[in-house]
Amino acid sequence: MPPNPTLDQLQVLVAVAEAGSFSAAGRKLNRAQSVISYTIANLEAQLGLKLFEREGTREPRLTDVGRATLEDARRMVGVLQRMRSRVDGYHQGLEAEVALSVDAALPSPVLVRVLKAFEARFPTVMLRLHIGTLGLIPDHVVSGQADLGVGGLLGEVDVHLVRIGFMSIVLAAAPSHPLALLPKPVAIEDAREHIQLVVTDQSERTKGRDFGVFAYRTWRLTDVRTKHTLMREGLGWGGLPRWLIADDLASGRLVELDLEPFREVRSPLYAMHRADRSPKPAAAWMIDQFKRQLGCFNEFEPGQVPDEEPEIVRR
Repeated sequence: MPPNPTLDQLQVLVAVAEAGSFSAAGRKLNRAQSVISYTIANLEAQLGLKLFEREGTREPRLTDVGRATLEDARRMVGVLQRMRSRVDGYHQGLEAEVALSVDAALPSPVLVRVLKAFEARFPTVMLRLHIGTLGLIPDHVVSGQADLGVGGLLGEVDVHLVRIGFMSIVLAAAPSHPLALLPKPVAIEDAREHIQLVVTDQSERTKGRDFGVFAYRTWRLTDVRTKHTLMREGLGWGGLPRWLIADDLASGRLVELDLEPFREVRSPLYAMHRADRSPKPAAAWMIDQFKRQLGCFNEFEPGQVPDEEPEIVRR
């Protein structure tokens, strides 16, 4: 069985292809041109293939099989570089993986921007992402299922909190819903008579407690996306993040409810980690990025109200 190519040979192949000549590759790798030529000749002999055309051309030119082999070589060299980067990261205290638990109500554009930046900044760190709601986020943090949680809070939690921004919650319904057809402001007595869609906490943290529930009849759901879909179909009214329904409000698929005596709520969002341990470098960086990205997002979010803790405010 012929010997396998070495990583050094593959690195030389990549260097020659990218530099355009044996001499340029030698300068790039700080080796003599004769060493580069010898390495490529040995690689061709081991493979039994001609990787470069040398006759009738001023500079070596990849053959068809040489181009295919080059792609394989680049992948192998890339794996080696990632391995080296990961080892360097371990020496610097960088975690191998970040487990992140995020509330489904967090603005999607913010999550996407943070994760894109994370991938670019920490290419060797793996990510485990869980999307949940309400009390599940701190539960994941406390149990160790998540290194970092991002979401709002209901009640007391035994985690370390970093306030990173806010989320505006508005009451809305489909334009055909009876509440949308009433004169504004809508009396609370009228709202109580129609089904309110409510996202239920799947954890035990708020068991037996309701927040922002006004109607006598409720439909209990486990996620905000389903609530959004049902509201657009006229199957109840309720509160949703403004960012999630901005297009619906602009197009008329949903309408804001001016419910007397309540108004839009600005609910704080937090990054959270266990109080008995500090976040490692990638998770700490992520906290700062969520704060930055939410700050930019909130700056341009329509319908802002003065900074305040989450509560129902009387007019």
